[in-house]
Amino acid sequence: MDIRNIAIIAHVDHGKTTLVNSLLTASHTFRANEAIQDRMLDSNPIEHERGITILAKTTSIKYKDTKINIVDTPGHADFGGEVERIMHMVDGCLLLVDAYEGTMPQTRFVLKNALENHIRPIVVINKVDRPNANPQKAVDEVLDLFIELGAPDDLLDFPVCYVSALNGTSSMDPDPATQKPGMDCLFDLILKYIPAPKCDPNGPFQWQSALLDYNDFVGRIGIGTVRRGVVHVGDTLTDLRKDGSKTNFKVMKLYTFYGMQKNEVQEVTAGDVCGIAGLTDIGVSDTVCDPKQLEALPPLRVDEPTLQMEFGTNSSPLRGQDGKKVTARLIEERLYLETQRDVSLKFERVPNKESWIVSGRGELHLGVLIETMRREGFELEVAKPQVIIKEINGVKCEPFEDLQIDVPNEFVGDMMTTLGNRSAQLIDMNDNGTITRLNYVIPSRGLIGFVSNFLTMTKGYGIINHSFKEYRPMVKADVGERNIGVLVSTDKGQNPATSYALQKVEEHGTMFIVPGDICYEGMIVGEHRYPVDLAVNCTEKKPMTNVRSSTRELMIVLKAPRKMSLEACLDYINSDELVEITPHVIRMRKRILDTAERKKFDAHQKAEKQALLEGK
Repeated sequence: MDIRNIAIIAHVDHGKTTLVNSLLTASHTFRANEAIQDRMLDSNPIEHERGITILAKTTSIKYKDTKINIVDTPGHADFGGEVERIMHMVDGCLLLVDAYEGTMPQTRFVLKNALENHIRPIVVINKVDRPNANPQKAVDEVLDLFIELGAPDDLLDFPVCYVSALNGTSSMDPDPATQKPGMDCLFDLILKYIPAPKCDPNGPFQWQSALLDYNDFVGRIGIGTVRRGVVHVGDTLTDLRKDGSKTNFKVMKLYTFYGMQKNEVQEVTAGDVCGIAGLTDIGVSDTVCDPKQLEALPPLRVDEPTLQMEFGTNSSPLRGQDGKKVTARLIEERLYLETQRDVSLKFERVPNKESWIVSGRGELHLGVLIETMRREGFELEVAKPQVIIKEINGVKCEPFEDLQIDVPNEFVGDMMTTLGNRSAQLIDMNDNGTITRLNYVIPSRGLIGFVSNFLTMTKGYGIINHSFKEYRPMVKADVGERNIGVLVSTDKGQNPATSYALQKVEEHGTMFIVPGDICYEGMIVGEHRYPVDLAVNCTEKKPMTNVRSSTRELMIVLKAPRKMSLEACLDYINSDELVEITPHVIRMRKRILDTAERKKFDAHQKAEKQALLEGK
């Protein structure tokens, strides 16, 4: 059978997974009576809720006797490492661009990866039916991007297809009126422009793992494209690792992908995408080949983590009252299981403590893991995210990111002031009428605590995008710390907050809790108006007396509290604070719960800092 291997690449939220839905439907992959849900490949509930793809997914369709293997890639910068590896699995790609937004920062990143790996792109302009869409402008921006990235001349005349993935229509003309049901014109472009896999069907077997899956019965499953020969269930093969070691193993299972199904097969031929199970610790970039001809393929680059967080067992007074999985053993087993699927995630145990340093590609990457564990019944506490510092040529360096924001003109001044305080460097500024686009280079530390507040600062009208750029020498500034104090509970028990107490406390700032919420000593219950912490009593009850009050019937009216999501809490806390996470409740607290001890510690820290400044 003729085969084509393609990846779908784009900026986040430009419609990759929705396009896969349309391709699967238009190719009649499903039965006529089969229920089809939106964004089918996003199988994780969190992917559906957030509208993002977290891990790459593989599927295939059949069109005119040709099998088209499709890899749906993540669009968010935190998961960009998978895009780079997937480029070694495919021979072509669909570069998806929103007809309204045009090219965005991640569009540049994914196209650069495609061109570096000599992958031929087909440009797909999506959402042509969107109000104010400008498909021709989007094509012009793509052409400019090709030229800017130094694309070969033969790729500058790229084929273009115009689609509405949501409606399942396509056309070769930018006019939305020419859209017709189905994706035949896109399928025909794939068959015409994407080359068949470069492979040797008769040579000794050779295959490289580019992605990982996991199964409780067979362990790790490596996913990649067969470069040479044929593989059968039961074959004895050799795994060649990046470090030069080798291991012989027997193939337990072979999987191919069609529609929403992962099918067990007995053999896979050259050029096809398949999953191989049988080696429990198979890794990304491993080459699996015939033991009689050991020949490793060039190694694939696995992105190193840039952000780390401390995970620990829940140590609050409310430990074990909500979740069922609270022990260090269960948390460590769960972290190990996650590393079997996600090669960008690493963790190590902190000596003599029930805590771990977990490293990932960004706040979203680690936030999704925490949210998943919370829903599985885990209780844990996590510290403020910290960037990973590297020493390069004897110089301490930290990660920097490209930042692009689009904000209404009225917010430009505030944005520039805020980002300037976070050591961001303005690269350029473009005024597009009512909206201004600002491009910065900023330390990753400067984005911690900024992203979650960005929509509030722009009243919901701002658009923010950022992606990892490079490591640079550290900025000597206190970047990323919150400069406002918090209200901390002094209640020594585990009592509910009262309306009587909160009426007094809310005069000092903004509350995070409501009457009836359980409070304990050291728990953060609100934000102070001033840049110092304030200890408050939230559980005080109204004293009972035998004196009648003329105002006793008046109802206490409190302001609505600020709702804090998991990401907002992770962004909000400082280095002396933790987020307590249980299946149903997310709380912020101080590391040192005892009020008196915490004041002594804070005074000692302040004295040390002052002495250091005077010493300079």
